[in-house]
Amino acid sequence: MRRMLAEWEKQRALLLSFPHPQSDWADDLERALSPFVKIALGVAYNQKVIIVCDNQAKISDMFCSTHNLEFVELPTNDTWIRDYGAISIEEGGTTKLLDFDFNAWGGKFAYHLDNQVNAHLHAKSYFGDTPLESIDFTLEGGSIESDGEGTILTTTECLCNPNRNGGLSKAQVESKLKEYLGARRVLWLDHGFLAGDDTDSHIDTLARFVAKDTIMYVECNDLHDEHYEALLAMKTQLQSFTQTNGEPYTLIPLPMTSPKYNQEGKRLPATYANFFIANHALLYPTYQDANDKKVGEIFKAFFPDKEIIGIDCMRLIEQGGSLHCSTMQVAL
Repeated sequence: MRRMLAEWEKQRALLLSFPHPQSDWADDLERALSPFVKIALGVAYNQKVIIVCDNQAKISDMFCSTHNLEFVELPTNDTWIRDYGAISIEEGGTTKLLDFDFNAWGGKFAYHLDNQVNAHLHAKSYFGDTPLESIDFTLEGGSIESDGEGTILTTTECLCNPNRNGGLSKAQVESKLKEYLGARRVLWLDHGFLAGDDTDSHIDTLARFVAKDTIMYVECNDLHDEHYEALLAMKTQLQSFTQTNGEPYTLIPLPMTSPKYNQEGKRLPATYANFFIANHALLYPTYQDANDKKVGEIFKAFFPDKEIIGIDCMRLIEQGGSLHCSTMQVAL
């Protein structure tokens, strides 16, 4: 029997894919590389970090220590490895990796190189002897959350979008999630979005499992903010969800940042829900915002045994993603 592992379960390694001169980061590459280096360092002293890059010598020189770091030269289109990195499941008591089809959020950008990364890493033995299964179904890691016990949390806007698998119904998508991920049930969020988001409302920008009975979610309390009504409807729907034992979930709100804009005046999808749970630490995005410290305190209260590390992700959201989007864990 299969089950999709929860992010807080023991990890073998973290995958990162660094920006390079042929990517959309080229106009300010040095500033783009900074958060990736900090993410790698925040994880590497306790677990292995596999860095996909275009130039091993150049990237490795950016680190004062390369302990627990492995550098792999592979061509990529972009850095959002959460969405094209292999997804870890357990089957028959052993870990297996699933390589789903990636089409850059409905063909919005180039993706042919990203779609080959898992096969290359597996062929080069960076996954050890963990088997990799290729699946002809479009699914991004950022679009699904697992409690590790058979419940998948996701959004209708993304998984039922015609730009992924031709616009499947909820029932059809659930059938696929049961087949490939071992899902026993799927919780669908029908509300919630972030302005400037290219992912069609990925769940990891809105609501996240942090334990089998607890969900952290983005809350908007500004009645004049464009997100207010949709996020209020999302909160109401989360309050209606129950665990498999019939009990409601513990819900922990994460505040919105103040509005962030790029140089063209377009609002950017800043979200504190885009955090990453490592073996020893929780890394969360900061946005040079008044709520940065408050959010760190929320994480510390829930994860007292983990180091809480804030990473300035303003450069990341300029390209539409954030911290969690930049990472993908490989389970033991």
